[in-house]
Amino acid sequence: METPGLVVHGQAASFSTALRSLVNNPQFSDVCFVVGQERQEVFAHQCLLACRCNFFQRLLGTEQGSGVPRPVVLSTVPAEAFLAVLEFLYTNSVKLHRHSVLEVLTAAVEYGLEELRELCLEFVEKVLDVELACEALQVAVTFGLGQLQERCIAFIEAHSQEALRTRSFLELSAAALLPLLQSDKLCVDEAELVRAARSWARVGAAVLERPVAEVAAPVVRELRLALLAPAELSALEEQNRREPLIPVEQIVEAWRCHALRRGNPAQGAPCRRRRGTLPREHHRFLGLPFK
Repeated sequence: METPGLVVHGQAASFSTALRSLVNNPQFSDVCFVVGQERQEVFAHQCLLACRCNFFQRLLGTEQGSGVPRPVVLSTVPAEAFLAVLEFLYTNSVKLHRHSVLEVLTAAVEYGLEELRELCLEFVEKVLDVELACEALQVAVTFGLGQLQERCIAFIEAHSQEALRTRSFLELSAAALLPLLQSDKLCVDEAELVRAARSWARVGAAVLERPVAEVAAPVVRELRLALLAPAELSALEEQNRREPLIPVEQIVEAWRCHALRRGNPAQGAPCRRRRGTLPREHHRFLGLPFK
C-alpha cells in the first residue's frame, strides 16, 4: 500500500520575489491594461489574474476571441493603485502608502478582493489622521464599510475642529456628513458647526451648480440652533436672509425654545448639547441632558 505523500514547502521569500519581478513586466505578458486618467500601460499575465480574481476572470474572458489582444481600458482606477492590486495578486502581499491606500481599498472592494480589502482597512486604522479621516469616511459610506465608518466618526468626534477645516470635509457627500451632524460627541461648538455646514454647502453648490439651500437640505435639519444664544440666532437669521441655508421654520422653532425657556422633549436632538458645546446662559432652561 502506497503511503500518502507529504507536502513540503520551499522558501516563500524567494518565490514571492520571483513573482514580484513579473508585475508590470512586458516579458511573457499576454495582456495590457490602460489605466487611470493618464492612460498608463500596465502589463500582466492573464492566467495568473484569472486564477486569483473572479473579476479579472470575467473581464478577460469577454476580451478574448478577437485575434490580436487589445488593451483593456480601466480608466477609473489610478495606476499606482492598480499596480498595488497586481502586486497583491502576484505575491499575496502589498506595500501600502498613506496617500494611496484609499484608492487601493476602493479597487479591492470593486474587484471583490476580500483579503486585500482587510489589509487596507487595517492599514487605514493605523495611519488615520485629521487629513485622512473625512476622506476615509466618504469611502466607508460609499461602499458600506461599517467598521471603518464607525472608526472615522469616532476620530472626527475627538478632533472635530481640525477635521472641519480640511478640504476632505468640504468634499463629503450629504450621506457621509449626515452621521457626523447627528453625533452628540463632536468636540465643536454649534456656532462653528453651522459655519462649517455653510462652507460645505457652498462648495457643493458650486460643484453641482445648485442653490446652497438645496444642497444643504438633506443635512441642515441636524444643526441644533436652539443651542445658540439669542444674539447669535439673530445674526444667523440675518445671514440666512442674504444667503438661504436653513429652512425658516427651523429657525422659528429655535426662537420658540428661547421664548418658552425650555426645549421641546418631542424634538430631542435639536436642543441636546454636544460634547463641544460652549455654555450659554439659556442652556439651563433647555432641560435636556447631554448624552
